[in-house]
Amino acid sequence: ALGLFLFTIARDPLRIIILIAGAFFWLVSLLLSSLIWFIAVKASDPRDERLQKGLLIFGVMFSVLLQEAFRFLYYKLLRKAIEGLVALSEDGCSPISIQRPDGVPVLAVAGVGFGLMSGAFSMINLLADALGPGTVGIHGDSQLYFLTSAFMTMVLIFLHTFWGILFFHGCEHRRWWEIVAVVIMHLAVSGSTFCNPLYVGSLVPSYLLMAAAAAWAYLLSGGSAQNLRRFLLCK
Repeated sequence: ALGLFLFTIARDPLRIIILIAGAFFWLVSLLLSSLIWFIAVKASDPRDERLQKGLLIFGVMFSVLLQEAFRFLYYKLLRKAIEGLVALSEDGCSPISIQRPDGVPVLAVAGVGFGLMSGAFSMINLLADALGPGTVGIHGDSQLYFLTSAFMTMVLIFLHTFWGILFFHGCEHRRWWEIVAVVIMHLAVSGSTFCNPLYVGSLVPSYLLMAAAAAWAYLLSGGSAQNLRRFLLCK
């Protein structure tokens, strides 16, 4: 994720602004979902394990839907920004574009913003747990907790990048089934984490979905098998 930022975004000020704005929208969605979760937990009986598990599932699914709602709001904001830049420019062109291949790749950069902020908060929570005291797996649990969490964080960052491309493309071309597909994939990946500590049940489906989303986003972005072959052969 750091390499993606350094080589594709950091050298362009407009891309940095778009990335920070996307990260801010994800952060607001997290704040609202955390508020709902906090109220639900405080209003329930902490001794009822079945209820608490149900609230956890509700909190995860509600957070996913709220993230996608804010992704849509971010798209609407970018649309307004592009229209304003076109009105102010002398040549009638905007320096950022959702459709033009020569414009700033808003679709990908916005997704990276969502993904980086999501990954940052995942890392913060893991590092807080890693402070100790204790040793991972000392009571017979899996010793792969931090390693698999790192892989899950990475896949979510890239999935948010690809989902940004698919979601914005669906909004731009009124292909609502693409938006629905993004929401379903997001729910599926988040729901698969309830298989933990059976990490195969969450990592394998998540990486398979990431490969499918990557191929789909590549094709929507104008990619082709010939371009991919030239890239692999360094031509």
